[in-house]
Amino acid sequence: MSERPQLIPPETRGFGKPAGTIPFAFGRRFFLLLLIGLVWLGPAWNDHRFLYALVLWDIAVVFFWLWDLRRLPRPARIGVSRLWSAPPQLGVPSTITLDLRNSGALPVLVQVIEDAPASFRAGTPEIEIAAPVGNISATTKYTVRPAERGDARFGDVYLRYQSSLGIAERWAVAPLQQTVRVYPNLEEAKQDTIYLIRSRQIAIEKRHQQQRGQGREFESLREYREGDEWRDICWSATARRGKLISKSYRIERSQTVWLILDAGRLLRTRVLGLTKLDYAVGAALSLAQVALYSGDRVAMLAYGRRVQQRLPAGSGSGHVRALLESLAQVKNEEFEADHQRAAEALLTFQKRRSLVVWLTDLSETATTPEVIENASRLARRHVVLFTVIGQPELRELLRQRPEDPRQMFHHVAAQEIVQRRDVLLRTLRQQGVLTLEVDPSRLSSAVVNQYLEAKERSLI
Repeated sequence: MSERPQLIPPETRGFGKPAGTIPFAFGRRFFLLLLIGLVWLGPAWNDHRFLYALVLWDIAVVFFWLWDLRRLPRPARIGVSRLWSAPPQLGVPSTITLDLRNSGALPVLVQVIEDAPASFRAGTPEIEIAAPVGNISATTKYTVRPAERGDARFGDVYLRYQSSLGIAERWAVAPLQQTVRVYPNLEEAKQDTIYLIRSRQIAIEKRHQQQRGQGREFESLREYREGDEWRDICWSATARRGKLISKSYRIERSQTVWLILDAGRLLRTRVLGLTKLDYAVGAALSLAQVALYSGDRVAMLAYGRRVQQRLPAGSGSGHVRALLESLAQVKNEEFEADHQRAAEALLTFQKRRSLVVWLTDLSETATTPEVIENASRLARRHVVLFTVIGQPELRELLRQRPEDPRQMFHHVAAQEIVQRRDVLLRTLRQQGVLTLEVDPSRLSSAVVNQYLEAKERSLI
């Protein structure tokens, strides 16, 4: 995407500050020298005067430590910066570069401890790097893999550095606190090139055809002809003229596509390390790219108990950026989503006929799920593509032959769940709703294909 360079977090820079009230310590070799001094204990068994030699040795080591500590650069002489090579993306490895500059008079060996968020699966990176003197920067890199979308906060960078002698050690902290936004997987968008080509072909064909009677954009009135649908009759014009008058339509040049994302508890289920909501967000991003490329306008609504994110219909690069920012901030909720609130919000925001792509899942209840009733309600005004994110393990369980009573129980339970879902989706299809149930791994391609088929059939 053209917006990608702007999605990279900015470089952060800072200079060291003393860490804590006592920002220095003894190096490993300091204790080694003290240990060497214990050799005076041997002759001290015979002559106690050697104990004075031991004390003098220890005093010399302490003075040696003080001398080494004074040589070490002050924390303010150590500059640190954090650079990103790419936008943080869900499940995609990203490289972070730490750059150190030492403006002191002595080269040092620095142990860098980065305070990275736990969701980045990086632990707490600890890296050793040699920082020379002068304008020569020392760089080190480490890799993170974000596990959650949304905003994540990086903390300060902690430094422990020594000279080549390793006797004294200073502790410093560089204030590099930074909030970065983790976006959906942008790499998957590269895999949709074939869909972009197909969408462009559909748009070109429609531009050449522009046949009357197709599409849903009003063009003119004409006398009723045999075969016209009753819904196309203009009753007001019929009353004025005393004969049946039909409305003539043409294919719309630009339609509106609404992406509705359920962020309730049902989409917290994890499949191959990602939640169903993560797959839904990825599918929404892929579909939005194809729809915008086709000339359509894209809107988005994500909801839980309340509307989390809403983006009005739009197009262009600025709209793509706004869509990315909104999708990145969609979060799972612990409770089941309020589907009625979402349907009412969409009916309020979108008066004209549009394509509504509803990404959700079905709860296992004895009654008809609320989301089914509200999808039927939307279908009276809009073309609804009701997409259920399936459970791969259920279908796999049905393919296995049960070998004991426990497996038989699981098999029958899975069969009941699958049959009930099929019945609910069949009910929606009878009401004119387009339905789709697909495994999470194939969600993006399946949704985009359904959208292109709807375009080809001039359903929107």
